[in-house]
Amino acid sequence: MIYVTLGVIAALLFIALVGAGEVNGARRWIFLGGVSLQPSELAKAALVVFLAWFLTQREEEGRLENFWYTVAPAGMVTAILAGLIVKEPDLGTTLMLGAIFVVMVFAVGLPLRHLLRVLPLMLPVLLYLIVRVGWRWERLLAFWDPKTYAQGKGYQAWQSLIAVGSGGVNGLGLGQGRQKLFYLPEAHSDFIFAVIGEELGLVGAATLVAAFGFFFYRCYRVSRTAPDRFGQLLALGFATAIVVQAFFNISVSLSMVPTKGIPLPFISAGGTSLLVTMATVGVMLNISAHCDRRVGERESGRAGEKQSWA
Repeated sequence: MIYVTLGVIAALLFIALVGAGEVNGARRWIFLGGVSLQPSELAKAALVVFLAWFLTQREEEGRLENFWYTVAPAGMVTAILAGLIVKEPDLGTTLMLGAIFVVMVFAVGLPLRHLLRVLPLMLPVLLYLIVRVGWRWERLLAFWDPKTYAQGKGYQAWQSLIAVGSGGVNGLGLGQGRQKLFYLPEAHSDFIFAVIGEELGLVGAATLVAAFGFFFYRCYRVSRTAPDRFGQLLALGFATAIVVQAFFNISVSLSMVPTKGIPLPFISAGGTSLLVTMATVGVMLNISAHCDRRVGERESGRAGEKQSWA
């Protein structure tokens, strides 16, 4: 079933590439009437489910440390999805898939040497995608010196910094931001954190960062106490997909990394992103419920033992 799901999502990614849904030079959406679908958001969730299932199966078979039986097939599935997404083009989501893969195979206990065998294949491809694609290289130059490129490829980053700086400590007030009206592009999605910084200031921005930190802590607790390996990897993978993306988006808004269009989970506009994010949170709540039940059963057992001793 999981392979069928992956096949369907790969087909949707291909349809997005060859379809007529081009927006700002990218083909990331499938438009059906008045509804749009972004298959790359589905691909992230599907990859987490696949890796959790696949790595659990290999661990139960006792062949987890076999590179060609475990790491190579998992990496191939990741590479196929990433290859379709990077053609959209969407390097940010491609990097997210790579982060999910690295975190999950490392968390399951695979030897570090297996990851080191994959890196020589990944790094040249990443360098090619950055250096050989003109506008990505210009964004990298703008990241190094945003003021010089403030009217070119660094325009978004520079306006984002102005927005965050204008907010000060307490902000201009909810809905009172000016950058989103005339200057800051994609203020409703990729640079929503800059709007939050301008309107709610350092206090509001720091509160949001702390909320994502607490969210990851709770997800990590769920992963640690999940009743089985599949649940552990599933919770950790979903937490990685949400929190790493959140901090990547925030880092872009603060010009800590080169500009890349990627939404802020729970906050940015985008129906597919919000729907998938909420669905993954629902899965983690279900895992958490099983964790609470197991803890309750353990505590009841301990209480029964004390009564028997009494």
